[in-house]
Amino acid sequence: MAGLHGPELLERYNRSLMGVFGTPQRVLVRGSGCTVWDADGKEYLDLLAGIAVNALGHAHPFVTSVVSSQLATLGHVSNFFTSPTQIALAERLLALSGAPAGSRVFFANSGAEANEAAFKLARRNSAPGAGGKPRTRIVALENAFHGRTMGALALTWKAAYREPFEPLPGGVEWVAAGDADALRAAVDETVAAVFIEPVQGEAGVRGHPEGYLRAAREITRDAGALLVFDEVQTGVGRTGSWFASEGVLPDAMTLAKGLGGGFPIGALIAFGEDVSTLLAAGQHGTTFGGNPVATAAALATLHTIESQGLLEHARRAGAAVAAALGALDFVTGVRAHGLLIGFDLAAEIAPAVVRHALDAGFIVNATGPGTVRLAPPLIVTEGQLLGFVDALPAIYAAATSEETP
Repeated sequence: MAGLHGPELLERYNRSLMGVFGTPQRVLVRGSGCTVWDADGKEYLDLLAGIAVNALGHAHPFVTSVVSSQLATLGHVSNFFTSPTQIALAERLLALSGAPAGSRVFFANSGAEANEAAFKLARRNSAPGAGGKPRTRIVALENAFHGRTMGALALTWKAAYREPFEPLPGGVEWVAAGDADALRAAVDETVAAVFIEPVQGEAGVRGHPEGYLRAAREITRDAGALLVFDEVQTGVGRTGSWFASEGVLPDAMTLAKGLGGGFPIGALIAFGEDVSTLLAAGQHGTTFGGNPVATAAALATLHTIESQGLLEHARRAGAAVAAALGALDFVTGVRAHGLLIGFDLAAEIAPAVVRHALDAGFIVNATGPGTVRLAPPLIVTEGQLLGFVDALPAIYAAATSEETP
């Protein structure tokens, strides 16, 4: 590929790959830490981390060495066998999540797959309640995003994502996010499960009111429904804690994105014997899930986050950039959960801001017409973050000029 430049590579991309993502913004060829370079040699500060995936940035030396060593030793074994790294990672996740006895883990390859497994787990919670009615309903939240595979898509609120692929798995309904009274009114003994993102990342980094997750735990427990927390985007230190739902134990939790430090892996944690045995032998599976390389990468990522104090760093750095963003006159709102940050603009020109930020050497994204999201590597420095804030007025002015007739 030496000597090839962005426009030529993008032309080849458009001829050879399906257009489900549109035309990529750039062709990236190399990364180190929080910096990436494109095929034309331009440098960018990555403040999105592959959408909250590259928790330790790019080409982290420890993760790279662990992955290389594991791949040179044992790469894939299928689900007929297990490996020491798979067992160790399951044990580590159970310990980090405060799982009670009888809890167990299922490994997948992505967040959508983890949510598919959780959907099937929910279907197995079908025993009638006290009134004898079957549990056929699943409740999710408005503005929820759980993935694009068929089951995960059925849980996702935005109609534009779902409607082209209907009929989807049925029985799903949505209630207003953060409204405990609405949730209480919707959940009864006919509900198999309630799915909640502790922070709705794709909706613009929107958390819930204080006490909402605890209320959801009480409501679902009283009704005999499973409570499932989707921590695909928020888990593994992203919000400054191992899990955004810390302090509230659900019946199941899904993880992915940052778990592998850039290597594909997802996980479903089922808490307690009654829940972890809902899926019996042969009722779910995966060929690649939990392979030795992915689980080794995840172990290396968790070790580095803990040993380098990155949870505290995420809280501190997130607070610093949130304060700096809030001081800008064109920023009308900031929502920071550690290093998962959404900020609203005075004008609905977020896509133009993203384009001009890229031209200025910063990778961010828009979750809506007026909202920009940051999800940088957990190793990002305050200086790097504040450098983006310093550049943002000029970026915003350029975007404003573009949008002005």
